[in-house]
Amino acid sequence: MKHSASLLFSFILLVGDFLALVAAFTLAYIIRVKLDDRPLLEPITANGYIAVVAVLLIFWLIIYALLGLYRANVFENRFKEFMMLLVGSFIGILFLIGSEYALNRAVFPARLVTVYGFTFAFLLTLLFRTLARAIKRLLFRYDIGINNVLLVGATDITEELARALKQSHLGYRVIGIVGDRRTKYEDVSPQIQFSDFAAAAKKIKASDIHSIVQTELFANQDRNDEILAFAQEHHIGYRFIPGNNRLFTGSIDVNLFEGIPTIAVHQTALVGWGRIVKRLFDLSVSSLALLLLSPIFLCVALAAKLSNRGDSVIFTQKRMSRFNQKFNIYKFRSQYQKYDGTTPEQAFEMIGRPELAKEYRANGDKLAKDPRITPLGNFLRKTSLDELPQLYNVFRGDLSLVGPRPLIQEEMKQFSKHSVILSVKPGITGLAVISGRRDIPFEERRKLDMYYVQHWSFWLDIVILLKTVAHVFLRALHGKSD
Repeated sequence: MKHSASLLFSFILLVGDFLALVAAFTLAYIIRVKLDDRPLLEPITANGYIAVVAVLLIFWLIIYALLGLYRANVFENRFKEFMMLLVGSFIGILFLIGSEYALNRAVFPARLVTVYGFTFAFLLTLLFRTLARAIKRLLFRYDIGINNVLLVGATDITEELARALKQSHLGYRVIGIVGDRRTKYEDVSPQIQFSDFAAAAKKIKASDIHSIVQTELFANQDRNDEILAFAQEHHIGYRFIPGNNRLFTGSIDVNLFEGIPTIAVHQTALVGWGRIVKRLFDLSVSSLALLLLSPIFLCVALAAKLSNRGDSVIFTQKRMSRFNQKFNIYKFRSQYQKYDGTTPEQAFEMIGRPELAKEYRANGDKLAKDPRITPLGNFLRKTSLDELPQLYNVFRGDLSLVGPRPLIQEEMKQFSKHSVILSVKPGITGLAVISGRRDIPFEERRKLDMYYVQHWSFWLDIVILLKTVAHVFLRALHGKSD
């Protein structure tokens, strides 16, 4: 991409990482060598330590570069940047440990220097990059470092992309739209809309174009060749978006098939080894959790039995698993058993308060004081303890710890166009849970489930589980229930 600002940002990141690493190992040396009175494994002078750190930092920065931490788009995925920093720091420490074994001597004067160095290196580089991201977004607001984009095509994707690129924090500016039809794009000046590429190239200086994004493949191949040749001649970044972007909703690989470039679309990583890793993780965690939490299971079951002697302790409901397989989902009972199988309207009629049905629906299927819920059930829902028996579902293989929301039979028809969701196991928690559950519309929950299925990774599961723990804790703290 021909953009000096991108190179400048990459250089600033490189210098910032270098200074952060220098500070990290300086702090590690001061804390362990200067402030700690315990004996050292290997006495070392300050100059000797500086020489060792200098070699280590060069290797460390090379690893960061190979991981893509100095690419222009590194800020677009915060989680990926976080993981790459963690991996890079870990590889740097492995290099240090490997050097000690190869040299058969301690490189650093004490083991804690290595531990401190790794910890400070990760934290300080992460802190610096967080500040750099904030500064970069601030500069974008003042049109500094903006990436000028020329869109080519007259499809719905063109309009969607033009609207998305308007977000100032992304650092893009649409300077022209080329298309056969003079579509009136929202908030796009007619003066930057052109009927053909030649007119746009004549009006806009090549030096002012940093990226060309083609959203439509023209029937006349000469027109496509003209655009690509222009980008190559002037060293302008070029991207092509297929007209039917629904075919590319999963992860993709570009490779050769019998010598012909092809795009392979992977709708989900939850097949093959990905599925095996996820199942092993589910089995390990659910087994351990069932063992460690067994006293809580017994206490809740006993409390439920004593508070409602005529009702069952466990509530079961038919749900759908992968490939339309039915299973019984288990929860601790939080609702009086006599209301099982009734609609809210029927239940409130039985209670003698039919007016509550309207309030229930108006509040998004929630009531502050739902008479169908037992006193113990209110506590169980606020603390999510009612969902503990689902760990048994995970152990059995009906559910996963993380996944799309378990569906009931009536909801299946709403997912007819999103069958990829139905090809993986539902989960106890998921992106929809940590994003607000019922506080977000159904369609938004479905999009979150689709995103999870198409972008699954082991680390994504870890992040969702950690956020779920925080979500449950905060909800219990504020006395809220779903």
